[in-house]
Amino acid sequence: MLFSRHKLEIPSADQALPGRAEQWFSIAAKHKVLDAPVVTDEVPDGYEVALFGLGCFWGAEEIYWRMPGVWSTSVGYAGGSTPHPSYEEVCTGRTGHTEAVRVVFDPAKVSYADLVKAFFEFHDPTQGMRQGNDVGTQYRSAIYTLSEEQAQTAKALKEAYEPLLVERGYGAITTEIKPAPTYYYAEDHHQQYLAKNPHGYRCHSNTGVPFPATA
Repeated sequence: MLFSRHKLEIPSADQALPGRAEQWFSIAAKHKVLDAPVVTDEVPDGYEVALFGLGCFWGAEEIYWRMPGVWSTSVGYAGGSTPHPSYEEVCTGRTGHTEAVRVVFDPAKVSYADLVKAFFEFHDPTQGMRQGNDVGTQYRSAIYTLSEEQAQTAKALKEAYEPLLVERGYGAITTEIKPAPTYYYAEDHHQQYLAKNPHGYRCHSNTGVPFPATA
């Protein structure tokens, strides 16, 4: 993915780029794969929202739109200080955001724990400010929680998963688990990117560390 320079430290609010007051682009109304709305500031009754950062958001979104019970997905920017950043601004490392995928799901069909398991199984959560060859704060691993129940689940699964990674030769998990910050939708051409560009860049693969069935 395009980036102008690598930044390994998240800028403070006064160091971050100023951004802008509002979103300046439009987004297609319908999800290219799921045929649900892409912009989902309001979700159906009984549905829930999850927010993850697991490297390049193109492949991250594909992981989740393939999961049964997921109603809609979108990609965007979270965890930084710059309001309504552009992709190019995020790539400078001067916004503080990580690339994120927002998942709207039906908990009667897929649990939040299952989404977190997919998070830990399909990227390397031990690499700090990078994911594979993609280096910079925008590729850091993050779980942004929207309830205390989500926070407890994420932390419990992190604790269960970490020793399995260590046994396989990985390091300690560096995933940040925090209450969900403001989420800014990414530009339309990034939404469902791999459905629009089937041979596009993918960096995600299974770590080979299956989650314990009892977790």
